Amino acid sequence: MNRTDRLYALVEELRRVAPRTRTAAWLAQRFEVSPRTIERDLDALRQGGVPIWATEGRSGGYGLDRDRTLPPLALTAGEAMAVTVGLRALAGSPFATAAATAARKVLAGLPADVRDAEEALAGRLHTVKDDQGLSPYADQVVTAVAGRLVLRLAYVDAHGVASEREVEPLSLLQGPHGWYLVGWCRLRRAVRGFQLDRLRDVTPTGETAAPREVDLTSELDRIAARPLLDLE
Repeated sequence: MNRTDRLYALVEELRRVAPRTRTAAWLAQRFEVSPRTIERDLDALRQGGVPIWATEGRSGGYGLDRDRTLPPLALTAGEAMAVTVGLRALAGSPFATAAATAARKVLAGLPADVRDAEEALAGRLHTVKDDQGLSPYADQVVTAVAGRLVLRLAYVDAHGVASEREVEPLSLLQGPHGWYLVGWCRLRRAVRGFQLDRLRDVTPTGETAAPREVDLTSELDRIAARPLLDLE
């Protein structure tokens, strides 16, 4: 069994016995490797975002939080390739980090021949990218949108005017000039869009925004109808 297949099998073994645990020694015997190798594998999985936890002591071991992971998906080879190639296409988006880890998890569950075919296909796909690059605050913005976490933004508009304001994130919008954070601006008391590459600083306030009664579809249509050189 190669390492990729072993990582996948480790996750499925821990999922199968959850909420019970398995010791490194038991897993080492099961997969015919050393306990040290198992510990390295489990550490790699944790770094990749798999919710594996450990207990100490003689009866301690490693467990998996089943509520925070998905069981194996019954994907055909074509479906799996579509998913992973699609995730690769998000490399220049605010979802780049999450897409990369998700792609690795999907690839780990594919048979070797399908993985080889996916890598060959991905190597023949090319995207013409703009020269703006990815905002260093993309991960923070995505997390805030998902959790309705209020952000304090330092922002520079298209005219070079700097400002600071607190924003309740509502959505992300992709336009011809890049990605935008759409949110309720407490300074303007209205929905505004902020181009991600104009963000100069992003600070979580620690506050979770209450649900806001906003017709987001209409607001996005209104924003999209404006020249996207400056949504704010």
